[in-house]
Amino acid sequence: MSEQLKDTTMVPAAKIKPPAKVTVTWAGAHRFDGATQSGGPAIRMDASGETGPSPVAAVLCALAGCTGVDVVDILEKRRTPPETFSMDVEGERYAGVPGRLTKIHLVYRITGAQVERAHAERAIELAVTKYCSVRDSLDPNMPVTWELRLNGE
Repeated sequence: MSEQLKDTTMVPAAKIKPPAKVTVTWAGAHRFDGATQSGGPAIRMDASGETGPSPVAAVLCALAGCTGVDVVDILEKRRTPPETFSMDVEGERYAGVPGRLTKIHLVYRITGAQVERAHAERAIELAVTKYCSVRDSLDPNMPVTWELRLNGE
């Protein structure tokens, strides 16, 4: 029995999430459309960058979206929701093949009169290091750094 199966069987049933399932369909050229198997909107990935982000850019978007959800949730629980929130993400890539991501840097841009720097920084730190399942799905040795630009800094 594999280590993964051994670990899974030790987890109480209430803590096991159902598997994530998607279907990805070729849409011609370097284009692929992906959607959950339960239906809903699709996302377009285009390795040529003509009709959607490349698959690697989609990974960067997924990381930003995942951490962003956590940051917003944490700030809302503090009753200091952001007024605006965006993220810039840069992924350094290996020059060879495959051109895997080797380092990611996120810039969080948050505005909100009630948002305090210490609380926003703590929310980001928790999102990146504890709560984001996308981050935990990436190579744990890959550096993921971040910075906060609060209220137009």
